[in-house]
Amino acid sequence: MKPLRDVGPPRLGWAAWACLALFGLSACDQVDQIQNEIRDLTPHEAYMESLRAVNLTETALGTQWASAAVRSLSDAPVITLPFEEDGFLFAETPEARSYRVELRRGQRLSIEAGLEGGDRFRFFIDVYRMPGDATDDPLPVLSTEFDSERLEYISTRRAEYVVRLQPELLRGGRYHIALRVEGSIAFPVEERDTRAVLSFFGDSRDGGSRDHHGVDIFAPRGTPVLSATNGRVSRVRTTPIGGKVVWVNDSEEPNRVYYAHLDSQVVRDGMDVKRGTLLGFVGNTGNARTTPPHLHFGLYRRRQGPMDPWYFLYQPSQVLPDASAPLEHLGVWTRTVNAGIRLREGPSSRAEVVAELEESTPLRVLAASGPWYHVRLPDGRDGFVAARLTEAVVEPLRSQFIKSTSALVSAPSPVAPVMEDVEAGTEVAVLGSYEGFLYVQSPDGSTGWLAGEAEL
Repeated sequence: MKPLRDVGPPRLGWAAWACLALFGLSACDQVDQIQNEIRDLTPHEAYMESLRAVNLTETALGTQWASAAVRSLSDAPVITLPFEEDGFLFAETPEARSYRVELRRGQRLSIEAGLEGGDRFRFFIDVYRMPGDATDDPLPVLSTEFDSERLEYISTRRAEYVVRLQPELLRGGRYHIALRVEGSIAFPVEERDTRAVLSFFGDSRDGGSRDHHGVDIFAPRGTPVLSATNGRVSRVRTTPIGGKVVWVNDSEEPNRVYYAHLDSQVVRDGMDVKRGTLLGFVGNTGNARTTPPHLHFGLYRRRQGPMDPWYFLYQPSQVLPDASAPLEHLGVWTRTVNAGIRLREGPSSRAEVVAELEESTPLRVLAASGPWYHVRLPDGRDGFVAARLTEAVVEPLRSQFIKSTSALVSAPSPVAPVMEDVEAGTEVAVLGSYEGFLYVQSPDGSTGWLAGEAEL
């Protein structure tokens, strides 16, 4: 089993972190692009190189596989977290599945993905940070080729990310993926959460002469203050402003964590602590003597300065939509039950409408999430429809006699490959229709498309 690769920053020492503090995101995007040029290959890219070495990238299948990987980054539907999906990848058609999410600095994205049943094969999972400038390349930040894995990534800035799944060439099958987001550190006041934050990062202080470099978490005097991270206590002091304070160096991230206005401290310099270790108790020492007891909680990135702790701490709801879309239709054709059904860009009634579909439009089901199907139209366009507005293509809509010998083609297009000729007078079962073509089943069981003028 090959190791998980974190292929994101930092790769140039602390340059990436320093640019954020000194120059902002625009300059940092330039640093990211430099990093992107000198980093190691991801497993997905290494596999592409192996295809290129044996000239498979020059074949139609190899080209389609590479194109699907690139296209999936720009075409990824926007999803709301938490998100869970069961889907089917078609071995005969090189493709990839992707999901676009927005993360704030300090949020932890967790990904659980894997194949279900069948033979094991290479299954690439990649996370890309999408650039602010459309002319820049997406930056891979996490990559693996396990066939079943739990991945985690902590966002270093507010940005859009794309999670991509893609099997190796000529392999496919059922998969499951779950995406969740949460704060990356523990809440530092016992039995409290962000609802107890009543003063925020950036709030004005001292008549506007300075900004608040943390959040204030209010709780009764004596409430335990707990370490939000694993790390080592670097300073236990009493100061005029912070009162009784504790500083902890995070052992997992380049952060310094500040706990201030404590009523008392119970740790000493140099102590190793874990998440949940008792550091002291809520108070109002220092310059907080005129305010109710609270913890001033601050986060400082080395060589950057103070950061807003909110999204490091915030724990959003993890409740998923009811999984009402039937899974037995994965990978097969369904059809719309009436006209006017909306095909949307994402699995949400608020997502933009791509098209309004006619009655009996065939839809190939790619995946199911909550009450939604991710579907593919006969012309290759993808989108999402409410599963309850579709039905299995089992019973024919009607029977039809062909008035003249006609070509049964593989897609509703005049230039689609011919599968067979259907003789005049043949009775076919009509399963659906799309853009002037009928989706039919011939007497020998073959399914395909006939131009509409073939009907009597």
